[in-house]
Amino acid sequence: MTIDAGRAPDTGTTASGATATAVATAGATAANVVTEPAAGAADAAWRDPKRVLWVLGLVVPLLPFLAWAAYHLSGLGVFLWMGPIWVLAVIPALDALMGTDSANPPEAAMARLEASRYYRWLTYLFVPLQYVGLAWSTWYVTHTSLPWYDALGMTFTVGAVGGIAIANAHELGHKRDKGERWLARIVLAQTCYGHFVVEHNRGHHSRVATPEDPASARLGETFWAFLPRTVVGGVRSGWALERSRLRREGRRAASPRNRILQAWAMSAVLFGTLAGVFGARALPFLAIQAVYGFSLLEVVNYLEHYGLLRQKLDTGRYERCRPEHSWNSNHVASNVFLYNLERHSDHHANPTRRYQTLRHFDEAPQLPQGYGGMIALAYVPPLWRRVMDPRVVAHYGGDATLANIQPGKRGRILRRYAAP
Repeated sequence: MTIDAGRAPDTGTTASGATATAVATAGATAANVVTEPAAGAADAAWRDPKRVLWVLGLVVPLLPFLAWAAYHLSGLGVFLWMGPIWVLAVIPALDALMGTDSANPPEAAMARLEASRYYRWLTYLFVPLQYVGLAWSTWYVTHTSLPWYDALGMTFTVGAVGGIAIANAHELGHKRDKGERWLARIVLAQTCYGHFVVEHNRGHHSRVATPEDPASARLGETFWAFLPRTVVGGVRSGWALERSRLRREGRRAASPRNRILQAWAMSAVLFGTLAGVFGARALPFLAIQAVYGFSLLEVVNYLEHYGLLRQKLDTGRYERCRPEHSWNSNHVASNVFLYNLERHSDHHANPTRRYQTLRHFDEAPQLPQGYGGMIALAYVPPLWRRVMDPRVVAHYGGDATLANIQPGKRGRILRRYAAP
């Protein structure tokens, strides 16, 4: 089922157990989940209070230059590690400072907000800044006498840009416009993760919050166990989906029309060009930054659906994906830098909806922090389990049997969180 430019698939019609609250179904009907008052003049004249803040997203591709400037002004190599510091410290601090915002745009303003090209150009401008930074950083690391640990810091900073850029690719890759979908592939070339567009749009959106989805983490599964499972599973899933699509068109999987092969070829050309210009020393730099970059995507995948499960119906199909099947956050700073990715429930209900119009749902479970803080927790499994496992079980009214549980830990988890 191809949903690149469509709505979330219909995977059932009834709610389950403790999660069966008064929630409207997802897909085309998701717009009814939040009931808006009758439109008035005030709604029609509404302006986005975060309109100027969205520009801050363009700070991310400038991180290598900011790291270099801070390093040369201070002489402190720690600044070359600005990328990881940005993700794990600066963003959580800004989230704490700026707080949360659960307000939704009024329905009367939605069409105007969606049509505004201002928001689109912010995502477009990210791309040239991203690649100027990549090219300059490749030169800097390969042609200066940095100590290895400082060079590694700059490598991780560039990788952080590539990882955060995947949020931009995610935004662009779901749109109907072919140009935007091509921009998504260009963005993903830096991290060699071009298969993400295929697997995410047609695989994850269909199987989200089920044991069959390699991008949905299970209760009791650590991030370090999830990472290899989702990386390998994502490649396999994307390849199988693309092979099936090409078979329906009467083509072989190795066809030039294979979108995964096209994406990987873009990465090969990019890496080959940079290595040809700056020398073979660029290849380790490019490989390490790519791995760190796509690991940031996967840690976000880990926390977005951790432990959440769509129940099976009597027909054997899964119920519809609804707001309570995604962890959400309304932290202003991290949402600004990630194109409202933390309003993930509305995205699954309406994949083509643009980031500036995504809405908060009261029914969606809320993360205690924004993504930066949650990523830091995910890296330390005991802290993650202490914070998140009770929240998953509480989300299901104390009945852990309703959660998506890691198979090898099912008995231990059910003994600890006995069903009421």
